[in-house]
Amino acid sequence: IYALTPESTTRERAALFRGVYPLTVTYHGHDRDALLDEAEQVLVQNGVVKEGDLIVVTFGEPIGVSGGTNTMKIVRVGERRRP
Repeated sequence: IYALTPESTTRERAALFRGVYPLTVTYHGHDRDALLDEAEQVLVQNGVVKEGDLIVVTFGEPIGVSGGTNTMKIVRVGERRRP
């Protein structure tokens, strides 16, 4: 499990759980596709996934509003998303 977040406090907390590896994203907007693009890029750069891999992504919507996870997507790394 990789926990991607721009918040240092969240990364520090995630690191306390066995099997959870925190990584940093810098995205602070509200666009889901932009966030997923950055998440893919971070995972590829860290050697976690490669283009064509399937990953499961969970996040809360609306993006940028705290309150919990309510969305899960299966994403093929490198595949362009359509509106």
